[in-house]
Amino acid sequence: MEQTLKITNVLADPTRYYIYQYITKKHGEVSVQEIADAFNIHPNVARLHLTKLEDVNLLVSETQKTGKGGRPSRLYRLSDDVIQLHFPFRDYQLLSKMAIQAMMKLGDVGKQALYETGKQFGKELVENELANKQAAYPLSFSQRIDILKKAAETAGFHPTFDIDENENKIYFRIYNCPFKEIAFHQPEAVCHMHSAFVRGMLETLFTEVELIEEKNMTNGCDTCSYLVILTK
Repeated sequence: MEQTLKITNVLADPTRYYIYQYITKKHGEVSVQEIADAFNIHPNVARLHLTKLEDVNLLVSETQKTGKGGRPSRLYRLSDDVIQLHFPFRDYQLLSKMAIQAMMKLGDVGKQALYETGKQFGKELVENELANKQAAYPLSFSQRIDILKKAAETAGFHPTFDIDENENKIYFRIYNCPFKEIAFHQPEAVCHMHSAFVRGMLETLFTEVELIEEKNMTNGCDTCSYLVILTK
């Protein structure tokens, strides 16, 4: 509870909150000067905000030599710690572990149920975005991509997309896996379900897709990356 109060107090400052949001979408390290420039504040003020975020383990930092002599620069990035704020305390990670383990004890039936459930939730997420968009049908390719991006952001993926419309290919990278901590305990089950979740999103927007996993965080990669081939 004490740590929760510290975190909420640190994020109560609007500038500090938006700095944290900026870093979550950066997908990499930031310097004091970058934050100062991005928020039009003095570097000393930027350093103070970053230090306070680091004090509550929202960020970590390390020094890096510039190669030009002088004072080494300090770079900040997101901490790997999971921050969950619940009043009163809730342990949804434990519940998730129990549910996954229970499904795995059912064998192939449990694995198939996880796959179908993941796919259905991905489908429903995109359908909600379609309902909110209220766009005229048929949707253009760019409209479908915009909805896919919005749904991926809503799912907390912090995604990036590279689109090759001529080749009907989408390079889809996920920098934040909402299931990461559970996935490291049950990688086969959780990653299988997560891939189904992504497939459900895609198949709601495109007629036929081929989904190829290229990278996976459980293998030590920085992202979960997919190549999506739109066959129709």
